[in-house]
Amino acid sequence: MDTKQKKTVMIVEDDLILNLLYESYLEKLGYDAEGELVYGKTAIEVAKKIDPDLILMDISLEGDIDGITAMKEIRKFSDVPVIYITGNSDPHHVQRAKETGYLDYLVKPIEFNDLKESIERNYKKIH
Repeated sequence: MDTKQKKTVMIVEDDLILNLLYESYLEKLGYDAEGELVYGKTAIEVAKKIDPDLILMDISLEGDIDGITAMKEIRKFSDVPVIYITGNSDPHHVQRAKETGYLDYLVKPIEFNDLKESIERNYKKIH
């Protein structure tokens, strides 16, 4: 990884404990993490502002916009790679998520190695 400029990963997760956990995972992997986003609407605004290199997106979020809808809005101005980390593994959510062109779809609970392997597998698309 280019150490001159760390890649920024935006974390959109309404469980603040998981948010902190993912942030620590990303920092171990050498990324800057922009976290504590719990609303889809806020995620859209922050993505416009910081132009992240990757988004970790939960599907169930607080407020009236879920993670997939937020990504559909983000897709209108960005092709940023997204990895969904969610408890929603049913076919309906998977199909909706496919419409946003995700890199990976990880089902909670995830551990450090799950995220590490997903990022490594998709490294060229993120960098």
